[in-house]
Amino acid sequence: MNLDGITAVVTGGASGLGAATARKLAKNGVKVGIFDLNEEKGMALAKEIGGAFAKVNVTSEEDVDAGFAAIRAKLGQERILVNCAGTGNAIKTASRDRETGEIKHFPLDKFELIIQINLIGTFRCIAKSAAGMMTLDPIDGERGVIINTASVAAEDGQVGQASYSASKGGVVGMTLPIARDLAQELIRVNTILPGIFDTPLLQGAPEKVKAALAAQVPNPSRLGNPDEYASLAIEMCRNGYFNGEDVRLDGAIRMAPR
Repeated sequence: MNLDGITAVVTGGASGLGAATARKLAKNGVKVGIFDLNEEKGMALAKEIGGAFAKVNVTSEEDVDAGFAAIRAKLGQERILVNCAGTGNAIKTASRDRETGEIKHFPLDKFELIIQINLIGTFRCIAKSAAGMMTLDPIDGERGVIINTASVAAEDGQVGQASYSASKGGVVGMTLPIARDLAQELIRVNTILPGIFDTPLLQGAPEKVKAALAAQVPNPSRLGNPDEYASLAIEMCRNGYFNGEDVRLDGAIRMAPR
């Protein structure tokens, strides 16, 4: 796909992987719309790259509809959607307090919240964006490209990651069926599974912790750079034969149980 002059929407685009992707798309001539809950950062980035911002909670159908409508009114119908909105928690399925012996189970509302954001929120944006892309005329045999963000935790989740792994595993699991659903409409769908990246979730961690995490990565032994995620997203957009794939981007790490 020729990127120059087309429109993209990046969810979770105000920071981390999403912000890096928004910047790289803009550098390649794309008009970028940003969905995020952080209005201050989102508006600042949109101004920086000459794009547009919409405050969107991906768990809300009303928010998502309004967000797409606002971006399309300013920048036109998107041909690219990059789903980076997501979050996680760390809670064991069931656990025992070592001091009191009290047994607790995973609060189901907290499990459901992660599924709502990471899995259902991603699917909601895919469905809405794909419907919009279907109104476009193909360019060089393509109407659009959708890129999702899963995690290596989809395949080797750690202790306490049941909800996160389930949500990201769901994103991986739906990639090929959605690519098949949209094949006749000339819309491609792929998913990136990042490993340990230097994003805002880790930037507040002590340097010793970050160094220990980096040492777990076989090669290169460092944290991933968000720009490396963005580079892969750009290639998935440009390469017209890239479809229905789930790609790890992790320096060959395989996560230990803890």
